[in-house]
Amino acid sequence: MSQPAIKLYHVPLSGHAHRVELMLSLLQLPTELVFVDMPNGAHKKPEFLALNAFGQVPVIDDNGTILSDSNAILVYLAKKYGDGKWLAEEPLAAARIQRWLSVAAGQLAYGPASARLITVFGAPLNAEEVIARSHALLKVMDGELASTPFLAGDTATLADIANYTYIAHAPEGNVSLQAYPNVLAWLERVEALPGFVPMQRTAAGLQTL
Repeated sequence: MSQPAIKLYHVPLSGHAHRVELMLSLLQLPTELVFVDMPNGAHKKPEFLALNAFGQVPVIDDNGTILSDSNAILVYLAKKYGDGKWLAEEPLAAARIQRWLSVAAGQLAYGPASARLITVFGAPLNAEEVIARSHALLKVMDGELASTPFLAGDTATLADIANYTYIAHAPEGNVSLQAYPNVLAWLERVEALPGFVPMQRTAAGLQTL
């Protein structure tokens, strides 16, 4: 019996939604993309709030199992469908992955993701501050990626999936990646994974193509 399609409620330019779309694709899971018209307030309507009371994307519906929060969804998908590949059971390896999931919810969200919110969505944030936070994160990432091909070790894990999108799209928020060769090489390794799908780019910030 074939796997029913997992519904992914998303917005095409949301990096949080893309990390889930990427994980679903890497796992080769049938997916039905459901567009949420956030500019017109669809995320605040009762039917969507019944799926996620915070009124945010992404949300998945896995044959009746409703789950929100991108990192929580990644953990669920890895545990249910990942055959132990994406989220380690060994304590230290699991902790290393969790560290980068925390980075994705912290330094990444308040650095590159916020910088992109300014240029792509017009968010009223302090560009100088968020760009400075972005480069502080990138320096740490570049240093750690000097000794490992992926963020949590020798193979791709949820650590990479959670952090990829907003780093890859950082130039859209006027955050240059040119000073971070190890980060650039890491992005290429993630993009070479079987099943990789990109997120739509915007001609914003330094990303003019």
